[in-house]
Amino acid sequence: MNKLPVTVVTGFLGAGKTTLVRNLLQNNQGRRIAVLVNEFGEVGIDGEILRSCQVCDGDEPDPATNSTPATNSTILELANGCLCCTVQEEFLPTMQELLKRRDSLDCIVIETSGLALPKPLVQAFRWPEIRTGATVDWVVTVVDCEALAAGQVVGDIEALTAQRDEDPNLEHETPIEELFEDQLGCADMVLLTKVDQVEADDRDRVLNWLETEVPKGVKIVPCEKGKIAPEVLLGFNATVEDDLDNRHSHHDHEEEHDHDDNITSFGVELGTVDDPKALVKKLQRLVEEWEIYRIKGFLDVANKPMRLVLQGVGKRFDSFYDHPWQSDENRRTQLVIIGQDLNEDEIRRAIA
Repeated sequence: MNKLPVTVVTGFLGAGKTTLVRNLLQNNQGRRIAVLVNEFGEVGIDGEILRSCQVCDGDEPDPATNSTPATNSTILELANGCLCCTVQEEFLPTMQELLKRRDSLDCIVIETSGLALPKPLVQAFRWPEIRTGATVDWVVTVVDCEALAAGQVVGDIEALTAQRDEDPNLEHETPIEELFEDQLGCADMVLLTKVDQVEADDRDRVLNWLETEVPKGVKIVPCEKGKIAPEVLLGFNATVEDDLDNRHSHHDHEEEHDHDDNITSFGVELGTVDDPKALVKKLQRLVEEWEIYRIKGFLDVANKPMRLVLQGVGKRFDSFYDHPWQSDENRRTQLVIIGQDLNEDEIRRAIA
């Protein structure tokens, strides 16, 4: 194809999108991949995690030619909201810059934020400025099997579900559930992650339910820790932007859409952490007290030369050391809290 193929990876917070993209970059099989990380939050946590895979650091321009050498992967991050809300501000110029480098790229992967509607993003590929140079190759929706097995679409939303059920005047589904349906409705493939976290019977029950929810012909592929062959995600030439009429969305008849204004995120900076386990216990207590969907960030651990990456969904927290602190890095602990109806001041004080 003459057009640059684009794979869109969508899914709710904590479903495993970043892990999937990270594994794709580490196993790119020589493909030159550009990645757009669309971050919801003040701090570009997901972009930093992807950079730590050590195969996707951008090169500095050559001073002799003032051009950037071709690399296997380039991270581009949009940090001021979800893509479906900012396409006119950042997405278009970013894509135009990428298309200038079309000869040095094989494909683009866009990781949307957990709150992004996929269909408006795909519609942007109909714009004349993009349509002539790029096409949506494939839409992959990442779904959390562990959450679905527990009767939820993401992490810990028991409080939100209870509030919906207790309101006799609420006749429509929550925006979060509608978003989940929109993500399934736009998918060419559904990747079911965290299947290793549930019993076989629960996994089969989730698979059977999902098969009734996804469009006919959409395959559901179990996936552990984001490990899946690149051939499954890339190279389908589906021209999704020409097939939007067959992809259902709750927002098909709306000119604009609004996300739930009560869903917010904010950053928290701390000093050196003496005991990461104690901090995790404190964060787990906050998840019980507040409607926190996800916590992610970096820790500066005392007497440790490496940076610790911390990611939490519900009460489950995972961590790993990604790279040694560099001489030009500002060693600090930096977290992003994402949730609904959060009192930022109270949560900051509790963490401090």
